[in-house]
Amino acid sequence: MRKALKLGSLLGCSIDISSSRETENITSQKLVKGHAYSITAARQVQHHGSPVELLRIRNPWGQVEWTGAWSDGSREWDGVDLEEKQQLDHRAEDGEFWMCYNDFLRQFSRLDICNLTPDTLSSEQLGRWSCSEFEGLWRVGATAGGCRNYAATFCSNPQFFIRLDDVDDDPHDGEDGCTVLIGLMQKDARRERRFGRDLNTIGFAIYQYKGRSNVHLGPDFLLRSNAVARSQSFINLREISQRFKLPAGEFAIVPSTFEPHRKGSFILRVFTEKQATASPMEEDLNAEIHEPEIGQNDVDPHFKRLFVHVAGNDSEISAPELQQILDRVISQRSDVKTEGFSLQTCRNIISLMDVSFMDSSSKLGLVEFHAVWTKIQRYLEIFKSHDSDGSGTMSSHEMRAALSEAGFQVNSSVLQEIVGRYSDSSYAVDFDCFIGCLIRLEMLFKMFHTLDPKQRGTIQLDLQQWLCLAIN
Repeated sequence: MRKALKLGSLLGCSIDISSSRETENITSQKLVKGHAYSITAARQVQHHGSPVELLRIRNPWGQVEWTGAWSDGSREWDGVDLEEKQQLDHRAEDGEFWMCYNDFLRQFSRLDICNLTPDTLSSEQLGRWSCSEFEGLWRVGATAGGCRNYAATFCSNPQFFIRLDDVDDDPHDGEDGCTVLIGLMQKDARRERRFGRDLNTIGFAIYQYKGRSNVHLGPDFLLRSNAVARSQSFINLREISQRFKLPAGEFAIVPSTFEPHRKGSFILRVFTEKQATASPMEEDLNAEIHEPEIGQNDVDPHFKRLFVHVAGNDSEISAPELQQILDRVISQRSDVKTEGFSLQTCRNIISLMDVSFMDSSSKLGLVEFHAVWTKIQRYLEIFKSHDSDGSGTMSSHEMRAALSEAGFQVNSSVLQEIVGRYSDSSYAVDFDCFIGCLIRLEMLFKMFHTLDPKQRGTIQLDLQQWLCLAIN
């Protein structure tokens, strides 16, 4: 405690209560239960020639002071040299009082030390720690996966990469390794309380991981690996922090609420003694859609007859006609749930098959319809493989993996928008919404690459292009 005060740490203490009825009850010796006191000094004095450890404690009320040994005007001060008494200013009526260390241990239940830097109590000098700070979100249906107990959703949580290259210099505990201090803080706690929402119960787990940082780890890794370290407990505090000694290497940090589907925002801070590399673990935005080249001669004769029957005299299928075909086919399946394909989704499908989104014929020919049919059949198999409970719908937490299987890599920000747009109130995605999402994504990637022929990763639009793009 003396060292902490010397190095500028903030010290507080309190007396635990057993029920809310005891809050701010005053003891027989004028200490207030459940009340936050601060400790402002720690001194050793000579009392009749024997050393006594004293603490100076402040009641922020500015009144109601301790009346036991070493309190203002108590007889213990008679055994202290006059000059020393004057230095300690033991008779000020300002809410501050002195108490011997043994009485402090008996009377108070809790001591809190707030260090201004992570090394305050382990070094005589203020060190320069390497610090990385990240903001993150837990969003219901997308990134609020809960703790490891919830295997179906845990991997949806935000993930952060850290690489520790160098071990500590002259470790104080004699153990080689890299000292890491991790703090997880909930944001906007006061605002959430105004809406009647309490703090989330939060914690984190650390996994040893070697590989690229531009990935999002899935169940194949997280559910088959044991955490090398974790927060001591999940607790509903504004911030939790803990110090670890880890070997040099690469790690993934997964912060989470205890239960899934808990909305929140957070700040993750990682302090290391040596320089470390840290970053969010997010996939690069990308689409790899491999379309087989199909000509008129590659189309099955039976499929041609079906197309002629459906298309009619103009030998083309319009958006309303495509809607009728898809609804008729999917309604005959009992293994998927759907409310029917929207006309907008069918228009997007047709736009996708056009060579240029700026010059659309708004109809599908034979080869285009065959390509669409093949694509939907493939997407149906992906949808069914991620309908883990056989309900005919897919959990929104499965969207990232399903999109990846379909050839799309999206990050958490895009995933949150997808979930908000295509899932229902219970965060389930039915088949027509799944198709609508994939078609829309493919069309957006196609539009972007058309406008970015040099693959710079940015596009510039004139007003006409923007209007055509937005209306499409």
